[in-house]
Amino acid sequence: MSFDSVPLVVRLVDFGKFKFEADKKAREAKKKQHVVDVKEIKMSVRIDDHDYETKLNHALKFLEGGNKVKCSIRLKGRETQHSNLAFDLARKFVVDLQDAGSLEGDIRMEGRTITLHIGPSKKK
Repeated sequence: MSFDSVPLVVRLVDFGKFKFEADKKAREAKKKQHVVDVKEIKMSVRIDDHDYETKLNHALKFLEGGNKVKCSIRLKGRETQHSNLAFDLARKFVVDLQDAGSLEGDIRMEGRTITLHIGPSKKK
């Protein structure tokens, strides 16, 4: 509709076709966007080397896919007295993943669980 012209010019549109085209554009826009998920990796303080490597590879795959990784290290029984071992494991995990992602926030203890969040690195 043009308000500047005299007499006013109006275009009649099939509303069904107009709505279909608008929905089609919205579907295409939704298809192109990427939703970032938070994937969780759970470990124990006494994790073996090979199991650690497996968890590390899973985290690398998640970060390369553009997702965030939440690492949870659960302390059982008297392991809470040696929480420094869990913090060391968490720092090692962050260092091993520094090429694919970076630590978001800090490493913190919530009850008997130590958690950390790693986000994907910015693509160049």
